[in-house]
Amino acid sequence: MTNNNFSTPPILGENNRESVRFSLTNSQERSIFTKVFAWMGGALFLTAVVSMLFVKLGLANYVLASPTLMWLLIIAQFILVMVLSARIWKMSFASAATLMIIYSILNGTTLSFIFFVFSLGTIARVFFITAGMFGIMAVLGATIKRDLSPLYSYLMMFLLGLIIAIVVNLFVQSTALDWLISVLGVIVFTILTAVDTSRIKRAIAKEYEEGADVESLHKVALIGSLQLYLDFINLFIYLLRLLGRD
Repeated sequence: MTNNNFSTPPILGENNRESVRFSLTNSQERSIFTKVFAWMGGALFLTAVVSMLFVKLGLANYVLASPTLMWLLIIAQFILVMVLSARIWKMSFASAATLMIIYSILNGTTLSFIFFVFSLGTIARVFFITAGMFGIMAVLGATIKRDLSPLYSYLMMFLLGLIIAIVVNLFVQSTALDWLISVLGVIVFTILTAVDTSRIKRAIAKEYEEGADVESLHKVALIGSLQLYLDFINLFIYLLRLLGRD
């Protein structure tokens, strides 16, 4: 089973970390930070509902039976993430939010295959484990005073290595390599959750320092929610690969 949600959008730059301070006691900053997780939670809920509906209505069978359709859905998701990351500051918040919703729906269609591979009990168990791990790391990233942004570039290099390993394993079909990929994937996205949360809170603080308008702040929250959404989905899939084995 391969993972098609590798990337996190590089929209929150690491070069913004000089003299930026974020305070969870600042009600305005805390409000925007809360919206990040509200958007992320809404996107995850939409993805889950679409996945289950696709299976229940039998639509997932058509997707799985057509490799061409599956690849088209995957490519469409990749394009949506790239467009949203690159163009968010040039589009309205409503347009950006619409793209986020469409992406969540498309992701739900491609993730519906997990119901054919794993039992509902296994999926539920791994989901709650993922939620616990994600929550701990998100709290760590939100509360730690040290800037975690420098770790981002290293994690992206590890992520690139994972992608290469997955491609290689498509040909060699090594069980040991598949297990190693799953373990490293869990480690990378667990750490990335804390790093992205830290980067998001600093991006919010920077926008406030520069006197950004309300729409710009909401865009930061939206793109931040996309980053954490991708972290959660990838962590869930790698844990499923690791813990859902026979």
